[in-house]
Amino acid sequence: MSDTLSVRTIISPRRYVQGAGAIHSLGKYLTSLGSTPLLVADDVVWGFVGHDIETSLGDAGLPVHREKFNGVPSAAEIDRLVQIIATQGADVIVAIGGGSTIDAVKAAGHLAGINWVTVPTVASTDAPTSALAVVYTENGEFEEYRFFPKNPDLVLVDTQVVANAPAAFLAAGVGDALATWLEARATAAAHASTMAGGLPTLTGTALARLSWDVLWDNALPALDAVRDNVVTPAVEKVVEANTLLSGIGFESGGLAAAHAIHNGLTAVPQTHGLAHGQKVNIGSVTQLVLEGAPTSEIREFIEFTTRVGLPNTLTEVGLAPENDQELATIAAAALAPGETIHNMPFEISPTELVAALKSIERFARTVRKEAALPEPQPYHHH
Repeated sequence: MSDTLSVRTIISPRRYVQGAGAIHSLGKYLTSLGSTPLLVADDVVWGFVGHDIETSLGDAGLPVHREKFNGVPSAAEIDRLVQIIATQGADVIVAIGGGSTIDAVKAAGHLAGINWVTVPTVASTDAPTSALAVVYTENGEFEEYRFFPKNPDLVLVDTQVVANAPAAFLAAGVGDALATWLEARATAAAHASTMAGGLPTLTGTALARLSWDVLWDNALPALDAVRDNVVTPAVEKVVEANTLLSGIGFESGGLAAAHAIHNGLTAVPQTHGLAHGQKVNIGSVTQLVLEGAPTSEIREFIEFTTRVGLPNTLTEVGLAPENDQELATIAAAALAPGETIHNMPFEISPTELVAALKSIERFARTVRKEAALPEPQPYHHH
Protein backbone atom coordinates (compact mmCIF):
# COMPACT_ATOMS: atom_id res chain seq x y z
CA MET A 1 0.00 0.00 0.00
CA SER A 2 3.05 2.29 -0.05
CA ASP A 3 2.84 5.48 -2.11
CA THR A 4 5.65 6.88 -4.20
CA LEU A 5 4.81 10.28 -2.73
CA SER A 6 6.68 10.79 0.51
CA VAL A 7 4.28 13.26 2.10
CA ARG A 8 3.58 12.99 5.81
CA THR A 9 0.10 13.74 7.06
CA ILE A 10 -2.18 13.63 10.09
CA ILE A 11 -5.97 13.94 10.17
CA SER A 12 -8.31 14.40 13.12
CA PRO A 13 -11.87 15.38 14.09
CA ARG A 14 -12.77 19.08 14.02
CA ARG A 15 -13.69 19.10 17.73
CA TYR A 16 -13.45 16.49 20.47
CA VAL A 17 -15.46 16.88 23.70
CA GLN A 18 -15.24 14.42 26.60
CA GLY A 19 -16.45 14.33 30.19
CA ALA A 20 -19.10 13.15 32.64
CA GLY A 21 -22.40 14.79 31.68
CA ALA A 22 -21.08 15.97 28.28
CA ILE A 23 -24.29 14.74 26.64
CA HIS A 24 -26.15 17.71 28.21
CA SER A 25 -24.15 20.09 26.00
CA LEU A 26 -24.82 18.23 22.72
CA GLY A 27 -27.45 20.78 21.64
CA LYS A 28 -25.10 23.71 22.30
CA TYR A 29 -22.37 22.17 20.12
CA LEU A 30 -24.81 21.15 17.37
CA THR A 31 -26.12 24.69 16.82
CA SER A 32 -22.92 25.69 15.00
CA LEU A 33 -23.23 22.65 12.68
CA GLY A 34 -26.86 22.78 11.58
CA SER A 35 -30.45 23.60 12.44
CA THR A 36 -32.18 20.34 11.41
CA PRO A 37 -30.33 17.44 13.03
CA LEU A 38 -31.15 13.80 12.27
CA LEU A 39 -30.37 11.59 15.27
CA VAL A 40 -29.64 7.90 14.60
CA ALA A 41 -29.73 5.39 17.46
CA ASP A 42 -31.07 1.91 18.08
CA ASP A 43 -33.89 1.44 20.60
CA VAL A 44 -31.62 0.18 23.41
CA VAL A 45 -29.28 3.18 23.23
CA TRP A 46 -32.17 5.63 22.85
CA GLY A 47 -33.70 4.14 25.99
CA PHE A 48 -30.58 5.14 27.95
CA VAL A 49 -29.85 8.60 26.56
CA GLY A 50 -32.92 9.71 24.57
CA HIS A 51 -34.39 11.80 27.37
CA ASP A 52 -31.13 13.72 28.05
CA ILE A 53 -30.62 14.34 24.33
CA GLU A 54 -34.19 15.58 23.81
CA THR A 55 -33.73 17.99 26.73
CA SER A 56 -30.34 19.22 25.46
CA LEU A 57 -31.63 19.83 21.92
CA GLY A 58 -34.81 21.47 23.25
CA ASP A 59 -32.74 23.87 25.35
CA ALA A 60 -30.75 24.79 22.23
CA GLY A 61 -33.95 25.35 20.19
CA LEU A 62 -33.29 22.39 17.90
CA PRO A 63 -35.96 19.92 16.68
CA VAL A 64 -35.64 16.23 17.67
CA HIS A 65 -35.90 13.76 14.78
CA ARG A 66 -34.75 10.25 15.72
CA GLU A 67 -34.32 7.44 13.22
CA LYS A 68 -33.86 3.85 14.38
CA PHE A 69 -30.60 2.16 13.34
CA ASN A 70 -31.16 -1.38 12.08
CA GLY A 71 -28.01 -3.05 13.43
CA VAL A 72 -25.52 -3.61 10.59
CA PRO A 73 -23.57 -0.91 8.71
CA SER A 74 -24.39 -2.45 5.32
CA ALA A 75 -24.58 -0.66 1.99
CA ALA A 76 -28.40 -0.94 2.09
CA GLU A 77 -28.68 0.57 5.58
CA ILE A 78 -26.38 3.45 4.56
CA ASP A 79 -28.49 4.17 1.47
CA ARG A 80 -31.68 4.05 3.59
CA LEU A 81 -30.25 6.75 5.89
CA VAL A 82 -29.29 8.91 2.89
CA GLN A 83 -32.95 8.80 1.77
CA ILE A 84 -34.15 9.87 5.21
CA ILE A 85 -31.67 12.80 5.25
CA ALA A 86 -33.15 13.95 1.92
CA THR A 87 -36.78 13.47 3.02
CA GLN A 88 -36.30 15.38 6.27
CA GLY A 89 -34.00 18.05 4.86
CA ALA A 90 -31.48 17.31 7.63
CA ASP A 91 -28.29 19.39 7.61
CA VAL A 92 -26.38 17.45 10.28
CA ILE A 93 -26.57 13.74 11.13
CA VAL A 94 -25.71 12.49 14.61
CA ALA A 95 -24.69 8.91 15.42
CA ILE A 96 -25.54 7.86 18.98
CA GLY A 97 -24.32 4.39 19.96
CA GLY A 98 -21.51 1.98 19.12
CA GLY A 99 -19.20 1.52 16.14
CA SER A 100 -21.84 0.03 13.82
CA THR A 101 -24.22 2.97 14.19
CA ILE A 102 -21.31 5.39 13.88
CA ASP A 103 -19.95 3.83 10.67
CA ALA A 104 -23.37 3.81 8.98
CA VAL A 105 -23.96 7.46 9.91
CA LYS A 106 -20.52 8.64 8.76
CA ALA A 107 -21.05 6.96 5.37
CA ALA A 108 -24.57 8.39 5.00
CA GLY A 109 -23.54 11.90 6.06
CA HIS A 110 -20.71 11.85 3.54
CA LEU A 111 -22.94 10.65 0.67
CA ALA A 112 -25.58 13.27 1.53
CA GLY A 113 -22.95 16.02 1.74
CA ILE A 114 -23.94 17.25 5.22
CA ASN A 115 -22.10 17.60 8.55
CA TRP A 116 -21.75 14.50 10.70
CA VAL A 117 -21.31 14.05 14.42
CA THR A 118 -20.53 10.99 16.57
CA VAL A 119 -21.77 10.50 20.12
CA PRO A 120 -20.32 7.14 21.22
CA THR A 121 -22.19 5.60 24.16
CA VAL A 122 -19.46 2.97 24.66
CA ALA A 123 -15.67 3.29 24.36
CA SER A 124 -15.39 -0.01 22.52
CA THR A 125 -13.72 1.05 19.23
CA ASP A 126 -11.89 3.99 17.68
CA ALA A 127 -14.63 4.44 15.03
CA PRO A 128 -15.95 7.73 16.53
CA THR A 129 -12.98 9.86 15.42
CA SER A 130 -11.99 8.41 12.04
CA ALA A 131 -12.60 9.44 8.42
CA LEU A 132 -13.49 5.94 7.33
CA ALA A 133 -16.29 3.45 7.77
CA VAL A 134 -16.14 -0.33 7.77
CA VAL A 135 -19.00 -1.68 5.68
CA TYR A 136 -20.25 -5.23 6.29
CA THR A 137 -22.50 -7.56 4.33
CA GLU A 138 -26.04 -8.04 5.72
CA ASN A 139 -24.81 -11.15 7.61
CA GLY A 140 -21.80 -9.52 9.23
CA GLU A 141 -18.81 -10.27 6.99
CA PHE A 142 -16.25 -7.55 6.27
CA GLU A 143 -16.99 -6.05 2.84
CA GLU A 144 -14.93 -2.87 2.43
CA TYR A 145 -13.39 0.21 3.97
CA ARG A 146 -14.97 3.46 2.76
CA PHE A 147 -12.76 6.54 3.05
CA PHE A 148 -14.05 10.09 3.44
CA PRO A 149 -12.33 13.41 2.73
CA LYS A 150 -12.82 14.53 6.35
CA ASN A 151 -13.25 13.31 9.91
CA PRO A 152 -16.39 13.93 12.01
CA ASP A 153 -17.23 17.57 12.66
CA LEU A 154 -17.75 16.79 16.34
CA VAL A 155 -17.02 13.81 18.60
CA LEU A 156 -18.83 14.05 21.94
CA VAL A 157 -18.23 11.39 24.60
CA ASP A 158 -20.09 11.38 27.90
CA THR A 159 -17.87 9.35 30.22
CA GLN A 160 -20.73 8.71 32.65
CA VAL A 161 -22.72 7.10 29.83
CA VAL A 162 -19.63 4.99 29.01
CA ALA A 163 -19.24 4.05 32.69
CA ASN A 164 -22.91 2.99 32.85
CA ALA A 165 -22.38 0.47 30.03
CA PRO A 166 -21.10 -3.06 30.78
CA ALA A 167 -17.33 -3.16 31.44
CA ALA A 168 -16.97 -5.68 28.57
CA PHE A 169 -17.42 -2.80 26.08
CA LEU A 170 -14.54 -0.84 27.62
CA ALA A 171 -12.40 -4.00 27.65
CA ALA A 172 -13.09 -4.53 23.93
CA GLY A 173 -12.04 -0.92 23.32
CA VAL A 174 -8.76 -1.62 25.10
CA GLY A 175 -8.23 -4.56 22.71
CA ASP A 176 -8.82 -2.32 19.69
CA ALA A 177 -6.57 0.43 21.08
CA LEU A 178 -3.65 -1.78 22.18
CA ALA A 179 -3.21 -2.77 18.53
CA THR A 180 -2.71 0.89 17.60
CA TRP A 181 0.90 1.14 18.74
CA LEU A 182 1.85 -2.37 17.55
CA GLU A 183 0.54 -1.50 14.08
CA ALA A 184 1.90 2.07 14.00
CA ARG A 185 5.34 0.77 15.02
CA ALA A 186 5.30 -1.76 12.16
CA THR A 187 4.02 0.82 9.63
CA ALA A 188 6.77 3.27 10.60
CA ALA A 189 9.42 0.55 10.27
CA ALA A 190 8.11 -0.34 6.80
CA HIS A 191 7.87 3.32 5.66
CA ALA A 192 4.36 2.35 4.56
CA SER A 193 1.38 4.63 3.97
CA THR A 194 -1.39 5.15 6.48
CA MET A 195 -5.16 5.41 6.13
CA ALA A 196 -4.64 9.19 6.08
CA GLY A 197 -2.96 8.86 2.67
CA GLY A 198 0.71 9.47 3.39
CA LEU A 199 3.62 8.51 5.61
CA PRO A 200 3.07 8.78 9.36
CA THR A 201 3.93 12.06 11.10
CA LEU A 202 5.87 12.07 14.35
CA THR A 203 2.60 13.28 15.90
CA GLY A 204 0.48 10.34 14.70
CA THR A 205 3.08 7.81 15.83
CA ALA A 206 3.56 9.55 19.20
CA LEU A 207 -0.20 9.53 19.88
CA ALA A 208 -0.32 5.81 19.07
CA ARG A 209 2.51 5.25 21.57
CA LEU A 210 0.79 7.46 24.18
CA SER A 211 -2.39 5.41 23.81
CA TRP A 212 -0.40 2.23 24.60
CA ASP A 213 1.29 3.74 27.68
CA VAL A 214 -1.99 5.15 29.06
CA LEU A 215 -3.70 1.77 28.69
CA TRP A 216 -0.97 -0.29 30.38
CA ASP A 217 -1.10 2.13 33.27
CA ASN A 218 -4.86 2.69 33.62
CA ALA A 219 -6.92 -0.08 31.98
CA LEU A 220 -7.30 -2.37 35.01
CA PRO A 221 -8.33 0.34 37.55
CA ALA A 222 -10.62 1.91 34.92
CA LEU A 223 -12.38 -1.42 34.31
CA ASP A 224 -12.91 -1.83 38.05
CA ALA A 225 -14.39 1.69 38.29
CA VAL A 226 -16.75 1.01 35.38
CA ARG A 227 -17.91 -2.21 37.09
CA ASP A 228 -19.23 0.15 39.79
CA ASN A 229 -20.51 2.62 37.12
CA VAL A 230 -18.27 5.41 38.41
CA VAL A 231 -16.06 7.85 36.50
CA THR A 232 -12.52 8.25 37.86
CA PRO A 233 -9.44 9.89 36.31
CA ALA A 234 -8.38 6.41 35.13
CA VAL A 235 -11.71 6.03 33.29
CA GLU A 236 -11.29 9.44 31.64
CA LYS A 237 -7.76 8.49 30.50
CA VAL A 238 -8.82 5.10 29.11
CA VAL A 239 -11.82 6.55 27.27
CA GLU A 240 -9.54 9.14 25.66
CA ALA A 241 -6.96 6.47 24.79
CA ASN A 242 -9.59 4.16 23.27
CA THR A 243 -11.38 6.89 21.35
CA LEU A 244 -9.16 9.86 20.46
CA LEU A 245 -5.56 8.66 20.81
CA SER A 246 -6.24 5.29 19.21
CA GLY A 247 -8.45 6.91 16.56
CA ILE A 248 -5.81 9.38 15.43
CA GLY A 249 -3.08 6.79 16.04
CA PHE A 250 -4.51 4.05 13.81
CA GLU A 251 -5.53 6.42 11.05
CA SER A 252 -2.43 8.61 10.92
CA GLY A 253 0.02 6.10 12.44
CA GLY A 254 -0.94 3.14 10.26
CA LEU A 255 -2.70 -0.23 10.41
CA ALA A 256 -0.78 -3.46 9.84
CA ALA A 257 -1.35 -7.18 10.54
CA ALA A 258 -3.61 -7.04 13.61
CA HIS A 259 -6.57 -5.37 11.85
CA ALA A 260 -6.11 -7.45 8.69
CA ILE A 261 -6.30 -10.61 10.84
CA HIS A 262 -9.46 -9.16 12.45
CA ASN A 263 -10.95 -8.80 8.95
CA GLY A 264 -9.87 -12.37 8.19
CA LEU A 265 -11.62 -13.64 11.34
CA THR A 266 -14.92 -12.15 10.15
CA ALA A 267 -14.77 -14.53 7.15
CA VAL A 268 -15.70 -17.51 9.37
CA PRO A 269 -19.12 -17.67 11.09
CA GLN A 270 -17.71 -18.79 14.48
CA THR A 271 -16.47 -15.27 15.28
CA HIS A 272 -19.53 -13.22 14.28
CA GLY A 273 -20.84 -12.63 17.81
CA LEU A 274 -17.54 -11.26 19.09
CA ALA A 275 -16.77 -7.57 19.58
CA HIS A 276 -14.38 -5.87 17.14
CA GLY A 277 -11.73 -5.35 19.84
CA GLN A 278 -11.86 -9.01 20.88
CA LYS A 279 -11.01 -10.13 17.34
CA VAL A 280 -8.37 -7.40 17.02
CA ASN A 281 -6.61 -8.77 20.12
CA ILE A 282 -6.16 -12.16 18.43
CA GLY A 283 -4.64 -10.16 15.57
CA SER A 284 -2.25 -8.36 17.94
CA VAL A 285 -0.93 -11.55 19.55
CA THR A 286 -0.52 -13.13 16.10
CA GLN A 287 1.27 -10.04 14.77
CA LEU A 288 3.74 -10.20 17.70
CA VAL A 289 4.43 -13.85 16.85
CA LEU A 290 4.93 -13.04 13.14
CA GLU A 291 7.37 -10.26 14.08
CA GLY A 292 9.39 -12.65 16.23
CA ALA A 293 8.93 -10.16 19.08
CA PRO A 294 10.88 -10.94 22.29
CA THR A 295 9.18 -13.79 24.14
CA SER A 296 9.01 -11.65 27.30
CA GLU A 297 7.05 -9.00 25.36
CA ILE A 298 4.52 -11.54 24.04
CA ARG A 299 4.23 -13.12 27.49
CA GLU A 300 3.51 -9.74 29.12
CA PHE A 301 0.96 -8.94 26.42
CA ILE A 302 -0.87 -12.25 26.99
CA GLU A 303 -0.88 -11.79 30.78
CA PHE A 304 -2.12 -8.21 30.55
CA THR A 305 -4.85 -8.87 27.98
CA THR A 306 -6.05 -11.90 30.00
CA ARG A 307 -6.43 -9.61 33.04
CA VAL A 308 -8.31 -7.09 30.88
CA GLY A 309 -10.64 -9.92 29.85
CA LEU A 310 -9.62 -10.15 26.19
CA PRO A 311 -9.23 -13.37 24.19
CA ASN A 312 -5.69 -14.44 23.24
CA THR A 313 -6.34 -18.06 22.20
CA LEU A 314 -8.26 -19.57 19.28
CA THR A 315 -10.50 -21.42 21.77
CA GLU A 316 -11.89 -18.11 23.02
CA VAL A 317 -13.01 -17.08 19.53
CA GLY A 318 -14.70 -20.39 18.73
CA LEU A 319 -11.78 -21.92 16.83
CA ALA A 320 -9.06 -24.53 17.41
CA PRO A 321 -5.56 -25.22 16.00
CA GLU A 322 -7.03 -28.27 14.20
CA ASN A 323 -9.44 -26.12 12.14
CA ASP A 324 -7.21 -26.15 9.03
CA GLN A 325 -10.02 -25.20 6.66
CA GLU A 326 -11.17 -22.20 8.74
CA LEU A 327 -7.61 -21.01 9.42
CA ALA A 328 -6.84 -21.14 5.67
CA THR A 329 -9.99 -19.06 5.00
CA ILE A 330 -8.96 -16.51 7.65
CA ALA A 331 -5.41 -16.29 6.24
CA ALA A 332 -6.65 -15.84 2.66
CA ALA A 333 -8.98 -12.99 3.69
CA ALA A 334 -6.30 -11.34 5.86
CA LEU A 335 -3.79 -11.44 2.99
CA ALA A 336 -6.20 -10.13 0.32
CA PRO A 337 -4.74 -7.47 -2.01
CA GLY A 338 -5.01 -4.02 -0.44
CA GLU A 339 -5.27 -5.40 3.12
CA THR A 340 -3.28 -3.56 5.79
CA ILE A 341 -1.11 -6.64 6.51
CA HIS A 342 0.94 -5.51 3.50
CA ASN A 343 2.11 -2.57 5.64
CA MET A 344 4.27 -4.99 7.63
CA PRO A 345 8.03 -4.50 7.09
CA PHE A 346 8.25 -8.03 5.59
CA GLU A 347 6.24 -10.38 3.36
CA ILE A 348 3.94 -12.89 5.03
CA SER A 349 2.81 -16.08 3.29
CA PRO A 350 -0.51 -17.88 3.98
CA THR A 351 1.48 -20.79 5.47
CA GLU A 352 3.32 -18.46 7.88
CA LEU A 353 0.10 -16.76 8.93
CA VAL A 354 -1.70 -20.06 9.61
CA ALA A 355 1.33 -21.29 11.60
CA ALA A 356 1.34 -18.11 13.72
CA LEU A 357 -2.42 -18.39 14.36
CA LYS A 358 -2.03 -22.04 15.41
CA SER A 359 0.93 -21.25 17.68
CA ILE A 360 -0.86 -18.78 19.94
CA GLU A 361 -3.10 -21.46 21.48
CA ARG A 362 -0.49 -23.53 23.32
CA PHE A 363 1.77 -20.55 24.01
CA ALA A 364 -1.00 -18.48 25.61
CA ARG A 365 -2.24 -21.48 27.64
CA THR A 366 1.28 -22.02 29.00
CA VAL A 367 1.73 -18.35 29.89
CA ARG A 368 -1.65 -18.23 31.62
CA LYS A 369 -0.92 -21.38 33.62
CA GLU A 370 2.49 -20.05 34.74
CA ALA A 371 0.90 -16.74 35.80
CA ALA A 372 -1.95 -18.55 37.62
CA LEU A 373 -4.47 -16.90 35.28
CA PRO A 374 -7.78 -18.52 34.19
CA GLU A 375 -7.75 -21.16 31.46
CA PRO A 376 -9.35 -20.18 28.14
CA GLN A 377 -13.10 -20.86 28.02
CA PRO A 378 -14.63 -21.87 24.69
CA TYR A 379 -16.64 -19.14 23.01
CA HIS A 380 -20.30 -20.08 22.61
CA HIS A 381 -22.03 -18.53 19.63
CA HIS A 382 -25.19 -16.71 20.69
